[in-house]
Amino acid sequence: MSSESGAQRRRIEDAIDFGDVSDDVNEILQRGVVAYRTDRAAADAAFRAALALDPRSLATWFCLYKIHTYSGDLDAALEAAEGGLREAARAANLAPDWRDWIGDEISLAGPGRFALYTLKALAFIRLRRDEAAEARAVLDALARLDPTDAVGGSVVDAIWRGATT
Repeated sequence: MSSESGAQRRRIEDAIDFGDVSDDVNEILQRGVVAYRTDRAAADAAFRAALALDPRSLATWFCLYKIHTYSGDLDAALEAAEGGLREAARAANLAPDWRDWIGDEISLAGPGRFALYTLKALAFIRLRRDEAAEARAVLDALARLDPTDAVGGSVVDAIWRGATT
């Protein structure tokens, strides 16, 4: 007889490990991931329901900006990335505006890493929106904040260089 609880078993069977989120948020996110394959509106609705349940869930912000970037809804992707940045900044005790962040104050784990990763996503979204100057400003900040390239900002920088030559 297994000593695992039902919640533990469900977590093991999950399609994606969303980390430290409540069981309720996890269940909604899992439904959204499955829905995304066939019904992007349902996926968006699920992710927004998870966000309403817990607006501090960084995984939910990630899901939102990823699905909208993939589907080409760059306005929604930008909105979600900016929301995720605000929440990550709050959780990591960073200034609300990424332009005011100091690299030595950002942990490369937890919400700090999420903040940097989302900054990278923001640069990509700006580039996809044909906002090269705005993307460049984000990439310059990311290079300053993450000089070891822990979140892979150099990949988006290379895309930017290819797109603007």
